[in-house]
Amino acid sequence: MAMNLRLTDSESDALRAKAEQEGRSMQEVARTAIAQYVTERPQRLLSAIHRVRTEDAELLQRLSK
Repeated sequence: MAMNLRLTDSESDALRAKAEQEGRSMQEVARTAIAQYVTERPQRLLSAIHRVRTEDAELLQRLSK
């Protein structure tokens, strides 16, 4: 599926620099970043839930009453 992605000048410059640094195309770098983001999101969400559950256990207990 084709898609247009509009980046700011600074985002485009950063992507170009990263692609040059890695010897890959801007498209490859962007696709890798997207794949990594969507793959790791569930784990980051579970980690955040665990952190809130642990750090705010007393508050959550009071709210549940």
